[in-house]
Amino acid sequence: MEQMQTTLSALKVLRSSVSQVFYSLASGIRAEHGEESKENKYLLELQELLTNVGTNLRDVEQAVNSLTPPPGPFSLGNTAYLAQEITQERQALYSTLVNTYKWTDKAQEYSNAAHQILSQNSLKRTSMSYNNRQKRNARPQQAHTYTPQQVDAVITMMDRLYNDMSITITRPYTTNVVLHITLAHVFKAMVSFKGIMIERVVVKGFNEQLDLWTESRYKIFQKVTDHAHATMLHYYNPNFPEMAVKSFFTWLHSYISLGSDPCKRCGAYLYNGLPPTWRDQKSLDPYHFECKP
Repeated sequence: MEQMQTTLSALKVLRSSVSQVFYSLASGIRAEHGEESKENKYLLELQELLTNVGTNLRDVEQAVNSLTPPPGPFSLGNTAYLAQEITQERQALYSTLVNTYKWTDKAQEYSNAAHQILSQNSLKRTSMSYNNRQKRNARPQQAHTYTPQQVDAVITMMDRLYNDMSITITRPYTTNVVLHITLAHVFKAMVSFKGIMIERVVVKGFNEQLDLWTESRYKIFQKVTDHAHATMLHYYNPNFPEMAVKSFFTWLHSYISLGSDPCKRCGAYLYNGLPPTWRDQKSLDPYHFECKP
């Protein structure tokens, strides 16, 4: 697998160097070549780019030659029968199946990571009982037992609470819920649910493509995403999942003033070029991450 990753990385570098050659050919002689001997400078630039392509091509050939060939054909199981479909509507089933597998595989990976983190928190100061009688009568954990209809009802209730925050429910591949949230011209977000437990949050700007796996290219939304994941763990309570979800959405709605409220501690609007991106989980007051209490 490590050799395969090395080969794919070398192939990406080769594609990038080839793209630079075509860009230079399409652009032709540019202003940065100057006025004197600009043709010679342009030819030297092309020669250097082609040399890089040759070097990268040799790296790819060496990486490919170091790969170990598989002992036999890969078994595709029942998916091999999809190639025998002759109708145009069913020929795209294989690519859809591959995308579904990738989505569920990533969801399982993030779920396992969240489970490992949450299992380290004994919740002794919140909902865990200490005597045996209270343990016998404790409310069972039901964060994963909610039906899709119950989840939709809870999300619809959240949507009605805030006029300036719209929530759209989708289920792209499985019964797991993905929420598209628009916060009044501040940002867009995607929230992944399993049952009624929040699994992942991604915050992006309005001009960015919204998906669950790619982070925003803007530092401010990267910070808000990190704070959202920390707050998601802070409010986690499997015994009272509805209260945890409501608390999280109340916290997320506090970002309606992102960029307009100063830091509660230092009183400044910007610190290191960023507004206060951290919100206190109790008071919802804005703070720069460096100023948070």
